Amino acid sequence: MRQEHSTAAPSGAATPDDASTRHHQVAAVLRERILQGDFVPGQRLVERTLAAELGVSRIPVRDALNILRGEGFVSAFPNRGMVVTPLTQQDVEELFEVRTALEVLAARRATERATPEELNGLARAIADSEDAAARSDAQAVGRCNQSFHDLLTASAHNSLLTSLMEPLEGRLHWLLRQNDDPQPLHTEHVALLEAIRSGDPDLAAERALAHVRTSRRIWLETEARKSVAQA
Repeated sequence: MRQEHSTAAPSGAATPDDASTRHHQVAAVLRERILQGDFVPGQRLVERTLAAELGVSRIPVRDALNILRGEGFVSAFPNRGMVVTPLTQQDVEELFEVRTALEVLAARRATERATPEELNGLARAIADSEDAAARSDAQAVGRCNQSFHDLLTASAHNSLLTSLMEPLEGRLHWLLRQNDDPQPLHTEHVALLEAIRSGDPDLAAERALAHVRTSRRIWLETEARKSVAQA
């Protein structure tokens, strides 16, 4: 049975009938489906088909696809239209390079600037990830890890850092969900939060750097296993 993907807004938010927000809601649904692997790299995204499935007109779908194109999730090809962007190994290596620089900075600034509420939010993301791992819910683990890193960036209170991260967030979220070994990442999230709470920005930066390197190692190992399985 095909899973339905609703564009309904959460309680208190603008409804899908609000044309000023509808394309953002559609973009959120399509982004999540790409992150979950419902749409795979190289797959065409046909406006008419998506509009019918989501119960909206083609205009918000077209606008949503343009948002995702700006985030690097989809690419436009002559005679093919919009296609889920395939990420090459070079693309991923470049993402890890950028993530290293920005996440180390975010850890430093969060150590100096995070509020008690933000620290509690980071702790909740870690606890939620642990609960999801206990349920063997890989998708929920990925969402929790994504939330942890988004909260870390917000806790840095650096508007330029946030604006630099925005066009990369989708692809970085995709990277976070490729890791299929949650325990090392969970352990390092705990250690990173401890460093931030300690007030030692050098220690936080050191642990953030180690964390990105662990993510890269796990990604490489995961891709190697996929290659062997496909051979």
